[in-house]
Amino acid sequence: MSRKPTKGYFVRGQFVALGSELDLELKRELKGTDSASKTDLKRESAERQDLGEAMLGLRADLTQRLLDQGHVDDALLQALAETRRITNFEGRRRQVQYVGKLMRKLDDDDIAAIRTAITEQHQGSARETQALHLAEHWRDQLIANDDAVSDWLQAHPDTDSQQLRALVRQARKDGQPTATEVSQGLAPRHGRAYRELFQMIRAHLNRTQDEPGTAEE
Repeated sequence: MSRKPTKGYFVRGQFVALGSELDLELKRELKGTDSASKTDLKRESAERQDLGEAMLGLRADLTQRLLDQGHVDDALLQALAETRRITNFEGRRRQVQYVGKLMRKLDDDDIAAIRTAITEQHQGSARETQALHLAEHWRDQLIANDDAVSDWLQAHPDTDSQQLRALVRQARKDGQPTATEVSQGLAPRHGRAYRELFQMIRAHLNRTQDEPGTAEE
């Protein structure tokens, strides 16, 4: 009586019998690969949805640049606009998922361009915050210290020195607390000169930053 042929398959020229230890080992490896692939896909899907949600705060000029360069299309932009309009939590959640679905259709170059635009916006915001702090520092120093006026004029010789000194004098005068403010422990109110001095400083610092090869310390 002839024996039934053993069921199996060939892997790289080697016969693998069904149910054998090698068969089970290969199946475990295959299952592990599939599981890893599914995990990677799930992570990438979540990352793209998060990226799409980050686009909700992207500046209009950066969004337009992505559109002009062909990295995003009108369908995605319309979906983002609709997401901004939705205030209901559940409705917004579903819409964000839809944005994520559209994001998954983009290729790697598109995703890289979107990441670049978001990074550019964040860096710009950080520079703007730093510039505001610098202007505030100069304003406070000019009001508190006569030497700071000389330092400013030396660093920015194109400044109208008479206007600067007039604003500093008036800001100092306006900053003197009244008797009521002292008795009640209130901070003194800042007048118009205080604001105009800040605006003057910001304008000069902006011009300095725009000039190639110059930077404010």
